[in-house]
Amino acid sequence: MIILTKRQMASIGKKFLPFSDAASHELPLTQLLRLSLFQVSAGMATVMLLGTLNRVMIVELGVQASLVAVMVALPVLIAPLRALLGFRSDNHKSSIGWKRLPYIWFGTLWQFGGLAIMPFSMIVLSGDQTVGPTWAGEVLVALAFLMTGFGLHMTQTAGLALAADRATETTRPRVVALLYLMFLLGMGVSAIVVGALLINFSQFRLIQVIQGAAVITLLLNLTAMWRQENVSPNTKAEIEAPRPKFLKAWRTFISRGYAGHLLLVVVLGTLAFSMQDILLEPYGGEILKLSVSATTVLTAVWVLGAVLGLALAAKGFRKQINPANFSALALIVGLIGFLQIIFSHPINVPSLYFCGACFIGFGSGLFAVSTLTMAMCLPTEDIVGRGLALGSWGAAQATSAGVGVALGAVLKDTIGKLAMDGNLGVGLVSPAIGYIFVYHLEILFIFITLAVLGPLAQQIDRINRSIKSKNGSFGLSELPI
Repeated sequence: MIILTKRQMASIGKKFLPFSDAASHELPLTQLLRLSLFQVSAGMATVMLLGTLNRVMIVELGVQASLVAVMVALPVLIAPLRALLGFRSDNHKSSIGWKRLPYIWFGTLWQFGGLAIMPFSMIVLSGDQTVGPTWAGEVLVALAFLMTGFGLHMTQTAGLALAADRATETTRPRVVALLYLMFLLGMGVSAIVVGALLINFSQFRLIQVIQGAAVITLLLNLTAMWRQENVSPNTKAEIEAPRPKFLKAWRTFISRGYAGHLLLVVVLGTLAFSMQDILLEPYGGEILKLSVSATTVLTAVWVLGAVLGLALAAKGFRKQINPANFSALALIVGLIGFLQIIFSHPINVPSLYFCGACFIGFGSGLFAVSTLTMAMCLPTEDIVGRGLALGSWGAAQATSAGVGVALGAVLKDTIGKLAMDGNLGVGLVSPAIGYIFVYHLEILFIFITLAVLGPLAQQIDRINRSIKSKNGSFGLSELPI
C-alpha cells in the first residue's frame, strides 16, 4: 500500500491540476478560485448583452435590428472609462483601508441594477405599453444596458487589479491565464443555461431568467470579494491630502517606454480578431449551407481553441518566455485560421471551416492573455498603478472589439451589396464576397499588428538580456513598460 505524504500530494497537485501553480503563499488557491468568480459573472453579463438578449429583442420581441445594434453599442461607448476607474481605485482612500473592494462592490450594484430593470424595459420597448410616453422603452433599455455595461467595466478593472496586487511577481502571469479562463467558462456555461431556459419563451420567463442572472451576479461577486483585500486604514492626513490628477498620471504612463506602443498593439490586434465575431456563423449557414445545429457547435469549437491557447500561455509563462513572442504566435495562428475559413468555401470542405474557427479561438485567446500579462506585470511607482495600466488595457481592448464588430458587419453588408449588384464585376457576383472581404481585411490588420509588435518584442528582448547580465535573473515585473 502506497502512502503519500502531504508534500508529495501537493507536488502532484501542482503538476497535474490546471493552473494550480498560479497559487502562492500571498494568494492561496482557494482564495484565488473564489476571487475569480467575478470573471464568471462578467462572462455571463457579456453573453447576455452581446448574444442572448440581441436575439430575444429581434426575434421574440420584434424590435428593429438597427435599434438593437445601438443598444448593444452603448456599453462599448463607456469602455474608455476603464482607465479612469482603474486610476481611481489605485488612489482610493478610506478609513477602512480598502482600495479595490469598494469599486468591485459598486460595480456589482450597477451590474445588478441594470439586469434587474432590463426585462421590463425590453417588454416596454417591444410595444407592450399602456401608459407613458412612446419613447420610454428606448430610454429604459438604454439605461439598463448602460448600467450593466458600466458595472461590468468597473468590476472587471478593479478585480483584475486586486488579483495583480495579491499575486507574486512569478505567479502573476499564470493568474492572468486563470482569470481569462474563468471568463470564458462564465460565457460558455451561461450561454448554454440561458439558451435552454428561454427555449419556451414568454415574457414572464424572460423576467425570471434575467432577474435570476442579476441575483447570481450579486452572489458570485459577494463571494469573490469576501476577505480578499488586506485592511490598511488611511490616516486623516492621507485622506485629506489632494488626489493625484488623472491626466498627469495618464501622461506619465504613456511617456514610460512603450506603454503607448503596447496599447496600439492591443487595438490593432483586437480589431484583427473581432471583425468576424458576428460573421462566422452566418458564413457557415449562408455560404457553406450548414444547418443551424452545425453552426451552433462553432462557439464550442472557438472556446476549445481559446482554452488551448491559455494552456500554452500558462506553460510558457512558467518558463518566463517573452509574452510579446506569444502575441506574435497568436497572430500567426489567427492568420492561418482566417485562410482556412476563406478556402473552406471554394474547395467545399466544411471541416476546414471548423478547424479555422478553432485556430481563430486559439489566436484570440492567446493574444488577449499575453497582452493582458504585459499590462498586468507593469511596475507600480509614482502615481501610475496597476489599476490605470489594466484599465487602459481594458479600455483599448473593449473599445476596439466593439468597433471591430460594427465595422465588420457594415463592410460585409456594403461590399456584399456592391458585389451582388454587379458593381465589382461579373466574376465577383457572389454572396460570399462580403464575408471574404472582411476576412482579408482582418488578415491585413494581422500583418500591420505584427509590424508594430516587432520593435516591441525586440525592445523587451534587449531589456531581458541587460537584466540577466546584471543579476542573472529575469521576471516579467522587470519590464519598464
